[in-house]
Amino acid sequence: MMKLDTLVAAFGLFAPASALLRFGCSALTVQRLDPLVNPGMNPSVHLHQIIGGNSFNASMPPETHDLAKLSTCTSCQFTEDFSNYWTAVLFYRAKNGTFKRVPQMAQAGMEGTQGGMVVYYMTDALFDTAQKSTVTAFKPGFRMLVGDAGFRDREQARKFRQLTYICMENQGTRAPESIGFPTKPCPGGIMANHRFPTCWDGINLDSPNHQDHVAYPESGTFESGGPCPATHPVKLPQILLETVWDTRGFNDPADFANGRQPFVWATGDATGYSSHADYMFGWKDDSLQRAMDGHTYVSAPMLKTQSISQQNQCKVPDMVGEDFDSWLANLPGSNPIV
Repeated sequence: MMKLDTLVAAFGLFAPASALLRFGCSALTVQRLDPLVNPGMNPSVHLHQIIGGNSFNASMPPETHDLAKLSTCTSCQFTEDFSNYWTAVLFYRAKNGTFKRVPQMAQAGMEGTQGGMVVYYMTDALFDTAQKSTVTAFKPGFRMLVGDAGFRDREQARKFRQLTYICMENQGTRAPESIGFPTKPCPGGIMANHRFPTCWDGINLDSPNHQDHVAYPESGTFESGGPCPATHPVKLPQILLETVWDTRGFNDPADFANGRQPFVWATGDATGYSSHADYMFGWKDDSLQRAMDGHTYVSAPMLKTQSISQQNQCKVPDMVGEDFDSWLANLPGSNPIV
């Protein structure tokens, strides 16, 4: 497994930083590929929606695949972020058993963004405008996974913190959050939130399950400033991904009768407990460290930006070649509902 020791001198391990970044990314591609969990497999097990740099591929070995150097564009607002971020895709299951991909919706102020997500990097809780805590920015080759595509019940889901859903009344709705899928129609769509662990072992840029090299605070939470455990002493920025699924066209009350709901992840999960997200770091040079050192909130004047229309133009070729936008008899990959 790739380690950090050869990179410490070049990038600095314990450089302090405190800031909050919030930016939009349009869809780079929607494909059944997963270079982190299923490297080289084409197609992979289930369908993902991906944002970020256009070096995304079925295989991205950390020893040779430098996202920042190999990408020529990014679907994110900050042009120095060639990282890749991805989640599973949400589907509507009709009463006759067929499936329809749920489109994604741009957030307020980012109208015109085609699909994608909103990304945050935080040193403190989202509501804390001071962002005074110090963190260490991610290093080249760093990657991680939060959540488990195989989880189907609440007890399993307790392993992970803050993988949640918001049943949106409107664009401003941010509460309450639930761990499973909403069980009523959501007039403003469903927001899926993915918050990654914030403590790192300081050595491994990845681990066999893509999770053991990171951890949650030993006590308390990231928001409360809880300390990192001795095994994972390095505090990282918290990455939060917000994806708004436009479920407004699928809000027939009959689909929600008797506590049921009609949505499934591409994994075949109708509970919502399999929510997961993947991250491959790909910021150019020390741009993320400089941004986190900037003591800014939301904006980042030290970073270069591009327009939404430019974000929308960054794409990668279809490497799988399957239909996922029609009404489907089965989920892509024929994943059963379990």
